[in-house]
Amino acid sequence: MAKTSWINRNERKRKTVAKYAAVRAELKAKKDYIGLSQLPRDASPTRVVNRCEVSGRRRAFIRRFKVSRLTFRELASNGLIPGVTKSSW
Repeated sequence: MAKTSWINRNERKRKTVAKYAAVRAELKAKKDYIGLSQLPRDASPTRVVNRCEVSGRRRAFIRRFKVSRLTFRELASNGLIPGVTKSSW
């Protein structure tokens, strides 16, 4: 489980990105890179990290299910993800 502070920090970054999205788009259209550099660092969408909805883990994130590989395996084994079965051959 990720530290709660990391998860909260990531949520704060998401809000900041949403807040400055229109301003960033306008500055990019004008090609005003000095204005862009004066915005907060966390206003950049690349600073937001994909995290697992269950555990908060950032590595091995599966976008389609929004969980990490470890959580995915656990949920799939318990049959909690519809349409996912353990393969065998």
